[in-house]
Amino acid sequence: MAKDVEGAEHGEFATKDYHDPPPTPLFDAEELTKWSFYRALIAEFIATLLFLYITVLTVIGYKSQSEADQCGGVGILGIAWAFGGMIFVLVYYTAGISGGHINPAVTFGLFLARKVSLIRAVLYIIAQCLGAICGVGLVKAFQKSYYVKFGGGANELSAGYNKGTGLGAEIIGTFVLVYTVFSATDPKRNARDSHVPVLAPLPIGFAVFIVHLATIPITGTGINPARSFGAAVIYNKDKAWDDQWIFWLGPFIGAAIAAFYHQYILRAGAIKALGSFRSNA
Repeated sequence: MAKDVEGAEHGEFATKDYHDPPPTPLFDAEELTKWSFYRALIAEFIATLLFLYITVLTVIGYKSQSEADQCGGVGILGIAWAFGGMIFVLVYYTAGISGGHINPAVTFGLFLARKVSLIRAVLYIIAQCLGAICGVGLVKAFQKSYYVKFGGGANELSAGYNKGTGLGAEIIGTFVLVYTVFSATDPKRNARDSHVPVLAPLPIGFAVFIVHLATIPITGTGINPARSFGAAVIYNKDKAWDDQWIFWLGPFIGAAIAAFYHQYILRAGAIKALGSFRSNA
């Protein structure tokens, strides 16, 4: 006991054994035979539906309140809190069921890192997009007049910014989010820092919050292709569709960079692969 206390006083903590999990197979048809897989799809659908319902309703509510009073409503800060808070809550709900992706860019990044199979990635993205469409559809059904009048919560490039700026904002914003996802869920970190409990949904939600603060004035903040796609489908105006490619290409590029940076730079995946190649040569 005294030895344990002495070790703690000197900052020495026992760490958990760690084994790097093997990469997920690219194609895993066996997943299609498991109820847990379909349960995960349902969880992603419902989570994305709720995410879009609450957040788009917040955006429209703010615009309607601030129309008469510029100081009325929750403001940009409140909108950012709505997006970040919902991600925190929904990831907490669904992490143990589906992994709590709720975002095609997150799913794409995890696929590139071989954390999920191609089949799971594709069906997750479909479920997320369908959930987003249904979530925004509920908002329009409940507040149709406000929905049409105040832009339907659709992502569009703001006046005064060119498409390159919008694309760059989406790339950097999504990089911050997906990099946070990798870091917060890294099993090696959990083993090494076992004495520091990390609630993964919390930093992920904060990442969404701070990115919204930075990029709402530029693009309205996408960083989630399902969010942008669902709003565009229901709003269905030319401007939303003309800018739609920004909200797919930007997040996918940002997610790919984050996956590469975490897996091959921070986790030294490239060096490990080269060492394995040399030992086999």
